[in-house]
Amino acid sequence: MPQATVASRGALSSALERRLGPLDAAAIIVSNVIGGGILFTPPQIAMLVPDAVFFLSTWLAGGALAFAGAMAYAELAALRPRAGGEYVYLREAFGESAAFLTGWTSFVAGFSGAIATSAAVMVFYIGRFAPAVTAAAPWVVVPLVPGRIALTLSPQTVTAVAIIAAMAALHRRGLGPGRLVGNLLASLKVTAFVLFIAIGFSWGSGTVAHLAERAPIGAAGWLLALIPVMFTYSGWNAAAYVAEEIREPGRNVPRALALGTAAVVTIYLLMNALYLYVIPVRELGAIDRSVLDVIADRLLGSRAGNIMGVVSIISLAASISAMTLAGPRVYYAMARDGLFFRRVAVVHPRYLTPSSAIIAQAIWSSILVLTATAGALVNYTGFAIVLFSGVAVVALFVLRRRVPDAPRPFRAWGYPVAPAIYAIASAAILLNGLYRAPGPTGAGALIIAAGLPVYYALRLRKIPNPKSQIPNPN
Repeated sequence: MPQATVASRGALSSALERRLGPLDAAAIIVSNVIGGGILFTPPQIAMLVPDAVFFLSTWLAGGALAFAGAMAYAELAALRPRAGGEYVYLREAFGESAAFLTGWTSFVAGFSGAIATSAAVMVFYIGRFAPAVTAAAPWVVVPLVPGRIALTLSPQTVTAVAIIAAMAALHRRGLGPGRLVGNLLASLKVTAFVLFIAIGFSWGSGTVAHLAERAPIGAAGWLLALIPVMFTYSGWNAAAYVAEEIREPGRNVPRALALGTAAVVTIYLLMNALYLYVIPVRELGAIDRSVLDVIADRLLGSRAGNIMGVVSIISLAASISAMTLAGPRVYYAMARDGLFFRRVAVVHPRYLTPSSAIIAQAIWSSILVLTATAGALVNYTGFAIVLFSGVAVVALFVLRRRVPDAPRPFRAWGYPVAPAIYAIASAAILLNGLYRAPGPTGAGALIIAAGLPVYYALRLRKIPNPKSQIPNPN
């Protein structure tokens, strides 16, 4: 047998390694969720909901929904502790096509687009200390679609690609290095936000009167505001993607989901309360840049820019790290089931990571940076996060009925009420988004639907992979 074939089969026969504990997985959630969203989406929410009480209520409602969803995912992950998150749950409950579409969206925009966007924003903050990297003047422009899409090489885009490549190289080399850096970044991120909140409320110049400013609000506007709120909370399910690499997943995945989601909800509520403490809600709605920069300038004066630049770089680096870890587990799971390019199912024989999936995500994220298409993709498919997480929670009801006697190390808190509320709220948010913003929502639906011909093409060449039938140890 040729040596190359032996090596290939050896790589495919390797397995992911269970090295993560509950705190590691919780750190992935915190890093994955708290990123650019909390810096830029509050003004969008404030425009839709210019009432301080209702503004905060959207964040409270979003947090409650995220926690209810996390508990549903905790049961699903304990029942099926495999890499891939909702891809696994949708495959079990609704079949391959539904599962493929969630994985397709994750690859095209969900993870890759978010990584590309975060890397581009990170370059902006690095530019405070090294202005040359933010230069947008192109070195080379390669037209792909004349007049519409081109690959642009510039100091700005190359720096963003370098960030993506560095994170991919780190996580490709094993859970050990990735976990160490991820935990460090998550700790620094949480510490920075907690200190900022404490300093802001203790010594900042603001007034609690801002927290009581009222204005007439419609139910439709409030529901529409939940789409960017839920997008900002997206990532609360990150621990589910790496369930196959968590020790004692039946116990530790639920712990990680509960701890990580609760930490994020607390920080988000306090951060938004601080925003309103310093800036009236209507003024908040008029900000067209990072809210954190504006708040810091008012709290800390002329030194705020550099301080917040460092905080933002750490926050964005932690997010990119977490998404670089979580996303490839979805494509790896798809490829292992024969629903993605088979090469992506390769586990590195030495590092025991889905190295090909990590590289594929890094390449696509880099292309999105170089073509400046990441922002549009993320905006168009933001509703897909609500859609697929809602469908995954519905899968909990399906699997309770279909496999009622299967061992369940953890059962979702508040079942059936809490997961039902999550599913109903997700449907209401989606229907309201289709009615109030049909353009972006419809464009996102088309991007998701574009995965169908890809699915059928892959299915035609599908080769059953015995590794897809691995046991589900708890």
